[in-house]
Amino acid sequence: MMNRIYFDNAATTAMDPLVLESMMPYLGQQFGNASSIHSYGREARTAVEQSRKLLAEHLHVKPGELFFTGGGTESTTTVIHCAVRDLGVRHIITSPIEHHATLYNVQFLQSLGLIQISYVELTQDGHIDLVDLEQKLASSKEKTLVSLMHANNEIGNITDIVYVGELCEKYQALFHSDTVQTMAHFHLDLKKTKTHFVSASAHKFHGPKGSGLLYINHDVQIKPLIHGGGQERNMRAGTENVAGIVGFAKAFELSMEHHHEDAVYIRFLKDSMLEKLRESLPDIQFNGDTSERSLYTVLNAAFPLNERSEMLSIQLDIAGICVSGGSACSSGAQGGSHVIKALHPGKSLVPIRFSFSKHNTIAEIETVVSKISEFL
Repeated sequence: MMNRIYFDNAATTAMDPLVLESMMPYLGQQFGNASSIHSYGREARTAVEQSRKLLAEHLHVKPGELFFTGGGTESTTTVIHCAVRDLGVRHIITSPIEHHATLYNVQFLQSLGLIQISYVELTQDGHIDLVDLEQKLASSKEKTLVSLMHANNEIGNITDIVYVGELCEKYQALFHSDTVQTMAHFHLDLKKTKTHFVSASAHKFHGPKGSGLLYINHDVQIKPLIHGGGQERNMRAGTENVAGIVGFAKAFELSMEHHHEDAVYIRFLKDSMLEKLRESLPDIQFNGDTSERSLYTVLNAAFPLNERSEMLSIQLDIAGICVSGGSACSSGAQGGSHVIKALHPGKSLVPIRFSFSKHNTIAEIETVVSKISEFL
C-alpha cells in the first residue's frame, strides 16, 4: 500500500495514542453506566465529572455550565432550536459562510415561520463585517440570537468573538459561537468572550469522533432538545458516552500542554505551503485571509478553472494525497462550496483546502507541491 499524505485535518484528526489509552478502560473492564448507583456506575460517573472539571478549569467556566453531546452539530442544533423555543428568539443573525449545522437549522426554523434571518455582510477577504453586524443588531426589533463561528472551517478566517460578545451585550442579544475549529487549538477564556453558548467537538484535536461539548452560560436557561432521560443534569437524554467523554478531556489536556510548540510548528508548515505554491504557480490565489487573523491549521488555495484543475483533487487522491474541496460534512453534495460562492460570487475557481496537524512534515509539503505542479 502506498504511503499516504493526510492534509485534511480540518475534517478530522488522527486520534492521539495517549487518548486511546485513556479511553480503553471504559471500553473494557470499567464499562459501567454513569447513571447506575453501584460501583461500576460510580466509576463511570467519577470519570465523567473529572473530565468536566478539567475542561471547566481550562475554559474558565463552572463545571455545571458544560454538557457533553454527540458532537458539534448536536450542540449547535440544540442552541438554535432551544433559543427559539425557550428564550423567545425571533431573529437570528448569522453569516452566509457558517457551517451547515447553523445554516440548515436556521433555514428550517425560518421555513416554519418561527424566525427571520439576517445574514451579516462579508469583507473582501471573507471576514465578518463587524460594522454591518452592529447595524443589524441596532435595528433589530425582536429578541435576537447571533450565531457566528470563531473560525471558518473552509477558509480559516477568525472572528473576534470577544468584540462580538461586547456588541451582543450592548444590544441585549444572545450569542452563540461554533468553536469546533478553534477549541484546543487556542486558549479560550469563555468568560472573556461573553458568549451564552459554545459548540465544540473532540475529533478536531486528536480526540474521538462522536464526542461533543456544549457550553451554556448560567445566565440563560433552556430545556433539553433530546428527551428520554435525566442525563447531563436533565439537559441531554441518553446514556453518557463515558469513553468518548474521557477521550475528549484527555485530547484537550494534551493539546493545551503542547499548544505553543504545536501552533508554531503547524503555522510554519502552512506558511511554507503558501510560499512554495506561489513559487511554483504564479497565478494561484488564496481564499480568505492568510495572515495571523486565520487558523494556523488551514490554507485554502484557489486554482483557475480549466480541464486540469477541475480534476486536481481526484488526481491528488490517486497519488495518495488527501485534501478537501470544502467541508467534509458536505462531501458528495452538488453545487460546490457555499463558502467559496459567498466569497467569490460568479467566479470560476477550483478551491482546495489543505489543513495541517502536528503529524505533518515539510517533506510532505514539498511532495504535494511537486505533484500539484506536475498535474497542472
